[in-house]
Amino acid sequence: MKTQVCIIGGGPAGLLLGHLLHAEGIACVVLERHTAAHILARIRAGVLEQVTVGLMERLGLDARMKAEGLPHGGFNLADGERLIHIDVAALTGKQVMVYGQTEITRDLMDASDERGLQVVYGAQDVALHDIDSDAPYVTYAIEGVRQRVDCRFIAGCDGFHGPSRKAVPARVSKEFERVYPFGWLGILADVAPCNHELIYANHERGFALASMRSATRSRYYIDVPLTEKVEDWPDDRLWDELAIRLGPDAAANMTRGPSIEKSIAPLRSFVFAPMRHGSLLLCGDSAHIVPPTGAKGLNLAASDVHYAAHALTAFFGRNDAEAIGAYSDRALARVWKAERFSWSLTRLMHRFPEDGPFERAMQVAELDYIASSQAAQTSIAENYVGLPV
Repeated sequence: MKTQVCIIGGGPAGLLLGHLLHAEGIACVVLERHTAAHILARIRAGVLEQVTVGLMERLGLDARMKAEGLPHGGFNLADGERLIHIDVAALTGKQVMVYGQTEITRDLMDASDERGLQVVYGAQDVALHDIDSDAPYVTYAIEGVRQRVDCRFIAGCDGFHGPSRKAVPARVSKEFERVYPFGWLGILADVAPCNHELIYANHERGFALASMRSATRSRYYIDVPLTEKVEDWPDDRLWDELAIRLGPDAAANMTRGPSIEKSIAPLRSFVFAPMRHGSLLLCGDSAHIVPPTGAKGLNLAASDVHYAAHALTAFFGRNDAEAIGAYSDRALARVWKAERFSWSLTRLMHRFPEDGPFERAMQVAELDYIASSQAAQTSIAENYVGLPV
């Protein structure tokens, strides 16, 4: 098979890039090792920045998102019994959209068949070759039969554990990482949210988050040590802990129900540089991970895709090699700003095991400052709604 761009990874980043390139008349194929059903069964976050919403609008795939998504003009920080409202809409003139990552993926998948974007599911043993050259290729297997894709560029949208990042030589790359000493235990339930906006809570017993996927489906989290197991947390125990950490007002409005999904996700901050080597461009989790505090993961992948699509369109449309050369620096500039915001919000709202009275006093002072300062709230709101691309 021959194409112009081979995209590795059929999650939202890979599909989004595929649709953007396909719309510009650039030949591409998407390789995904899992089945479509497996991808749609994954539970992921769903707070969308303007950049993500804008790309779906640009593709004309925003109808269901606009019909079923929940526009949010703000969110809340809680500390004990205090609720600090960050009025994002008033401070920035913008808003975010609550719409599950699974739903974005479904919209992109459905449109792939309709628009003729070629997606190969079940592609096993994917390997990248000759990425230092102008004629790279990708090999994979379908039911044990080896296949080959010859292309001009490869886009690695295959996540943290995929083969794309590993193809970049160690001598030209650098990794930055912070592993956090806790994970987020999440519960998904078909119950109404306790608040119409998200609540990030810092409690003496630990962090909690009240979120939602729709007006009838709620997503809640608490932080737990990495030694904890999901089996240690029956639904009743988790609901009781959420009620304590979120505070009395949220608890009074909380509707309990059986979990339809429960899991523990470890937290880390990770950046890989450069995000482009030779004919390989990295997008999304293949190049960076953010803690879920602040909901930047999918949105960072979308901004990478925005930059990658611009660079590839410029190359194939105008033979502009400089746009390809600038991709990594442009993407990383926004990545690091998002990493800073996610790290700082994680540091503010969690109790770290090594912290003492001084660190706790600093959290209280910071929250006091945020509560009383429009400038501080504006800075948070600008980062939460998404910095410009």
